[in-house]
Order: sequence, then C-alpha cells, then structure tokens
Amino acid sequence: MFFLIGCNAEKEILLSGTTMDTSYHIKLITRGFVDTADIKEKIDESLEKINESMSIYRMGSEISRFNALDSTGKKFYISDDFMTVLCMAEKIYELSNGSWDCTIKPLVQVWGFEGDGEIKSLPSEKKIEKLLSQIGFSHILISKDGYLKKKKKSITLDMASIAKGYAVDQVSALIKSLNIKNFLVEIGGEVYASGVRIDGKEWKVGINRPEKKGYFDQIYKVVSLKNRALATSGDYRNYFEYNGKTYSHILDPQTGYPVTNNIVSVSIMADSCALADGFATAVMVLGHCKGIELINSIKSTECLIIVKDKNGGLIDYYSNGFL
Repeated sequence: MFFLIGCNAEKEILLSGTTMDTSYHIKLITRGFVDTADIKEKIDESLEKINESMSIYRMGSEISRFNALDSTGKKFYISDDFMTVLCMAEKIYELSNGSWDCTIKPLVQVWGFEGDGEIKSLPSEKKIEKLLSQIGFSHILISKDGYLKKKKKSITLDMASIAKGYAVDQVSALIKSLNIKNFLVEIGGEVYASGVRIDGKEWKVGINRPEKKGYFDQIYKVVSLKNRALATSGDYRNYFEYNGKTYSHILDPQTGYPVTNNIVSVSIMADSCALADGFATAVMVLGHCKGIELINSIKSTECLIIVKDKNGGLIDYYSNGFL
C-alpha cells in the first residue's frame, strides 16, 4: 500500500538546457512514473526545429535564406512555425503603428547590437536615413498559401524579440499534449505558467530590478501566474556607452535611433508568450502613456511599465488589470 501511494504522489520534476544562446528551465508537476529523458528529448527537438526556422546565426535557416533572397516578387515558401510567427509579427506591427518592426535588422547591425557588439563610432544621420529606407514590415507580402514575397529586395527579418516567446508557447503546447497540466516553462526570462505549483498555489514569477549591472536574481516585483505568459523587455542588460552617453538596444523603427523615453522595463502578461514578448518591445518604444493605452485596448493583455525619473527613482505604471 505504501508503495502504491508513493508512486501516485505528486512530485516536481526539473528540466533544463540551452537554446537560442540562452538557457531554459522547466518545472513539471506529475504523478506516477514519468520518462523525463523522453520528455526532454521531445522538448529539445521542438526547440531545434524553431532554431532551424528562425535563427539568423544559421546560414541554412529559413529566415537566413529569406534574408539572402535578392529579388522581389519571388515566392518563398515557409514552414507552419514561421508562418505563425510572421502573422503574429504582422499583428504587433499593425497594433503598435509600426513601433515594433521585425525588419530593423540593418539598424541593429549599424548600432552594434549584432555580432561582437563592438562600435567605434556612432552612425551618421545620413547612414540612418539610408537604412530607414531599407526597412518596413509593409514591404513583405504574407500569402495565405504559405509563402512570402519581398516587395523591396533589401528587406530582411530578425525575429529575436518574439522567437523566445514563441518557443515558450510551443514547449508549453508540447507539455500539455503529454497530459501534464501543471508546469512552468522559462526560456531566457520569458515564462508561461500552467495550472498550479505542487502546493496547490499559483506560480510566482519575479521581475528583475531594472538596474544596469544588477544581479540576475535581484527581484523588483513578484507576480502570480496561472495559465498565463509573462515577458519582460528592458534597457538595463543590453546597451553600450559612448562618450559618456548610454545607448539602449531598443531601437525606434521610425527614427532609427535607440529610445530615450526613460522607460527601463516593460512586463507584459498575456495568453501567448510570443505576443507578450513582442508587445513588451513595442511598449518600450511607444512610451508609458501610449503604451498603457495600447495594452488597455487589447483583450486579455496587461502590462507593468517602469520609468526612471530625473532623480533616478523608479515609477510604476499599470494597465487596468495587471494586479
């Protein structure tokens, strides 16, 4: 009897690994025998499939082959994964009025946020103007028949600000398909929480304190999550300093320059981690007033925007239903 009870008692299983130049951590709440090696293998296969589709650092990936396409009007057929992400990208682009745009790869490069990240001088206004003419999500045709077309041959894609969120969604869907209802998936800080913890309470997720050179485990705020995703974007991890001024990796697609609106962190809560991931970046660009207005207009989506005031203090702005 004790053996049977022990086998059917709930237990927490921890899985971890690396993907997309970051790490992932997963907690599963299960009963009975669970083949953790098989589950991890399925997760890694799913993540590898996404990398093969959307990694700009793999020459043979779908996104790299599309970026290398040097003609307009040619049909470029893509996988279901890539099509799903592109449709989400189109939605974020349109709802944010272009404040989020996954075609800003040339700007990311010229500002030194791709590759080794080294920048010896700031790009000139003339260079920025030239690059702005080479971007714009509206220059991509997305066909329901499963292909893309470039309307401008210089257009390239970089899905970095949505791909991790999509990976979280896909891994979560995989775990649900295995009849596991209570779990937490985290990839590079983006999270989806399903059901409850082993103690029956909602999952608790920490939002980092937005301080440059701060510790990764320094918590600013803890939120409860149940059947929801949480993604955070900020200016305090990826930036550079030049002649005493700080430049964020968050770029405004309409000006071509790093944002300077004093937002240091945006956390988005949504049903989809991919959408939360993309909207977090969009709100960083929009500013807290327009950002709150946007998020309040989107069903089942909430946000916390943290702004640094002139004295260095932090001010929180919430959407209507964040807490």
